[in-house]
Amino acid sequence: MTPTDPSSLAAAKARYDGERAKRVRDEGVGQYHSLNEYHLDQDPWADPNFTRDPIIEEVEVVILGGGFAGMLAATDLLRRGITSFRIIEKAADFGGTWYWNRYPGCMCDVDATIYLPLLEETGYMPTERYASAAEIFAYCQLLGRHFGLYEHALFQTEIESLKWDDDAKRWDLVSKRGDQIRTQFFIAAGGLMHKAKLPGIEGIELFEGKAFHTTRWDYDYTGGSPTESMDHLRDKVVGIIGTGATSVQVVPQLARTAKEVYVFQRTPSAVGVRAQMPIDPEWFRSLPPGWQQERMRNFTEVVTGNTEEVDQVGDGWTAAMRVDTQTIPTTDEQRAELESIDFEVMEGFRRRVDEVIEDKETAEKLKPWYGKHCKRLCFHDEYLQSFNLPNVHLVDTDGRGVREMSAAGPIVDGKEFPLDLLIFASGFEVTTGLVDRLGFDPVGRDDVLLSERWHDGTHSLHGVITAEFPNLFVVSFIQAGFGLNFVHFLSESANHITWLIKHCLTQGIASIEATVEAEDEWLQTLWKRSGAIAQYNKTCTPSYGNSEGARTMLAARGAVYPGSLLAYAALLDDWRNAGTLEGT
Repeated sequence: MTPTDPSSLAAAKARYDGERAKRVRDEGVGQYHSLNEYHLDQDPWADPNFTRDPIIEEVEVVILGGGFAGMLAATDLLRRGITSFRIIEKAADFGGTWYWNRYPGCMCDVDATIYLPLLEETGYMPTERYASAAEIFAYCQLLGRHFGLYEHALFQTEIESLKWDDDAKRWDLVSKRGDQIRTQFFIAAGGLMHKAKLPGIEGIELFEGKAFHTTRWDYDYTGGSPTESMDHLRDKVVGIIGTGATSVQVVPQLARTAKEVYVFQRTPSAVGVRAQMPIDPEWFRSLPPGWQQERMRNFTEVVTGNTEEVDQVGDGWTAAMRVDTQTIPTTDEQRAELESIDFEVMEGFRRRVDEVIEDKETAEKLKPWYGKHCKRLCFHDEYLQSFNLPNVHLVDTDGRGVREMSAAGPIVDGKEFPLDLLIFASGFEVTTGLVDRLGFDPVGRDDVLLSERWHDGTHSLHGVITAEFPNLFVVSFIQAGFGLNFVHFLSESANHITWLIKHCLTQGIASIEATVEAEDEWLQTLWKRSGAIAQYNKTCTPSYGNSEGARTMLAARGAVYPGSLLAYAALLDDWRNAGTLEGT
């Protein structure tokens, strides 16, 4: 690699600092609102008249969540011979985020052969390298049928309360449909991309046009389907707020049919080449037994800096993340080298903007001025090109975001943008508290509320178990491992949690929880190893990755394990093999 010009790097760092300063807001994650505050949370895919009789039962395990997190926990329970479990899901089917996200153009940005779990077990071959949302949702249904999970599931069901009975060593669960379920173990596997959020815009409730979040796409209004043209928009002026991964996929679809499209931008995404292609059936059939776990491992090795590993996936992710992602610099020379590599990768994304965008002023506004770990990178072959079309208009807010709304539409720099349709591509509650994302407040031993116990952030051992809440297991990357291929993390999490449950059942252990001392030691482990990451995040523009720029203890407690996902998995493996359940 050609050495970076120090003056160019210094100028970029100054630009990074300036762009960050524009965007930081005192409210942090508090600037967002939930969909139900504005009556935008209705499920367009479910039968609104669905009813059923309440269930009264006792099971060994309750799993909250019917996405990949919950489904992998369920299949691992079955693998371990545990069949007494119930899955509770708010939606009307399996799928999790892929149930809700059916917007046009929606795809996964991770290679399907490592993202879709249990391909060897089901014998399913993905059709394309990057699977569409429709294909992933259908695959979730296939998993449900293949493993018999539908008979365990309660759909269109939300939990009202969850309370620990310390005498019986059981959780008592009451649902909003009147179910009363007693369970020894509870797995909170609701996922991270299921509770959508709205930006805090003054006057948002005044807008008189049609509005919806991308997770509640209204095809009755737009026409079309995830794969068909939205013909109803041909005479419509459409606005979309947000320029993250969702918008990158939606904008090209809107551009094809809408009369006019206004894209309201706070922070541009870094958008590389996707290079979509069909899966080769002959290649797929030639893969040896155990190939998927090996391919998952290989991808994670490569994108966390193992330069000795042969790159089996070979895509935009592995090219951008081939080096430096997990290196903790200990000298000025190491720090300078990593900064140079990071700068060159982001320069590549910025050069692509210049190569694609015809209007130079628009190009400058679409360039990402931040480090490559600050926001999730995007890969798409039509998004940037959309801004060359005469009906697509970028409304850059210079980092402020849309702050004001009228009955006609958004107001930016005093200019009103009248719209027929306003689409919120504003993401999900990822770093808000677990209780907010659960939708209920678990009551642990001695009537302590989880919201009280975690008032200053997460307290856990390995991000999985917590003191005063026996037999409660959390699936989350907070204080746990994390990887670009989130399903790899979910697989490791399911393996660990179901091992704990099986161990308790076979050894006659009525309950398990972390000690307060173990929680404190785990937090110290995270802090000691995450100093460099914290320093890096301070340079980033606000996003869910750094709690919208917050510099609080809450943000520190929300850190992920600073080593690679494979290192985290090895740590859990060593802990299990020790056989002492240290810290419980």
